[in-house]
Amino acid sequence: MDDEKNRIAQQFMQALPHARALGLRLIGMGEGRAEIEMDYDDRLIGDPETGVIHGGAVSALMDTCCGAAAMSHPASPGGTATIDLRIDYMRPATPGQAIRAEAECYHITRSVAFVRARAMDDDSARPVATATGTFTVEGG
Repeated sequence: MDDEKNRIAQQFMQALPHARALGLRLIGMGEGRAEIEMDYDDRLIGDPETGVIHGGAVSALMDTCCGAAAMSHPASPGGTATIDLRIDYMRPATPGQAIRAEAECYHITRSVAFVRARAMDDDSARPVATATGTFTVEGG
């Protein structure tokens, strides 16, 4: 990814209040791919009895990662917004483990980016969730 898009991506992550509140970290992005990680945090627990992270935090992680993948696609001029995002929750994330999302923008038109993603804890063979979505292509 060129330096300008990298700078935009870093600003994108820093500008999102939910990304800061959730402690999202951009691991890498470029060529229509992104990887973002969220550490386990007691503040994000959805079920106090099990210690499982709330699905809303996983949803925000995946949405942000998909947007970053759309922004980093070589045919994307930059900014994006979510049009539609479908998330399938496969299993609860393991308490105490970070959750990592990987997203790929696999097709882009002048106005819409098509993205798929998965979220995993340490057991990457069994995803916590998968997602498919569409995102705006600003300036397209």
